[in-house]
Amino acid sequence: MKVMTLYAHPADTITNCGGTLARHAAAGDEVVALILTHGGRIHANRYAEEWRKDRPDTSITDADLDHIVAHKKGELERAAEIVGISRVITLDLDDNYAALREDVIDRVAEQLAIERPDVVICDYPVNPVAAANMHTVATVTVLAALGRAGAFLRNLDDRAEFHVKQVFFTSLPVMAGDGLSLYGLRNDVYIDITDVVDKKVAAMDCFDSQGYSGLFARKLIESNNGENGRVAGVNFAEAFYRMNNETHPLLPVTEAARNEDVLTRHISYSRVNLRATYPL
Repeated sequence: MKVMTLYAHPADTITNCGGTLARHAAAGDEVVALILTHGGRIHANRYAEEWRKDRPDTSITDADLDHIVAHKKGELERAAEIVGISRVITLDLDDNYAALREDVIDRVAEQLAIERPDVVICDYPVNPVAAANMHTVATVTVLAALGRAGAFLRNLDDRAEFHVKQVFFTSLPVMAGDGLSLYGLRNDVYIDITDVVDKKVAAMDCFDSQGYSGLFARKLIESNNGENGRVAGVNFAEAFYRMNNETHPLLPVTEAARNEDVLTRHISYSRVNLRATYPL
């Protein structure tokens, strides 16, 4: 199987689904990441914090945009290697990009048609008309590109149509774990990343320029992936919301659900002390 992530910023793929990608890569699946913007203007902690020092390092404070972008690409490449992403595609759009654009849809559709992934992962579009939210703009771009790739004709476009099998959204703005809450809107797939959480920690530690390394990496995983893990009955999990319905020959009940002991799972999913296991 081939998994392709499409996100707005360099670190998004790791923070949202780095553990899941590590599991797929370990299982022999191909993992590809597409990043829309260069990220040079956002989360500029390394540069802003240096300016606040009494004697700032001019090699950092004098960095131009090209230098900052190159530094962030290096961080992403190191993180990608840790979790097993085989190829990173960067469109290098400016971070001021904040609206649906036909030319960008064409570029994303072209990459989808070239890569032909079975599964696409991107952010949940919080509000399709919220142009100020780059994550939403990125996902709406992806959805438009998926439709465009599905309308290709070989005799007109020099490539055949392509239809992805499933789209998984991350960052759904709810945490409810059952179908009777919030009118049924909930994460409906959880991936246990406990066995690969060390890779997610190490990958997030690569994004030092954003302030994501060290304490923040451990705090984010403890709070976000830990809470998703609590809902899923494991130590750490990543949560997804499926866009497409799925057809099964029988009612699907996972192995995890069959083996789960709801009375004692709180003990087993509370055993990992992330900061002690992966100290700074």
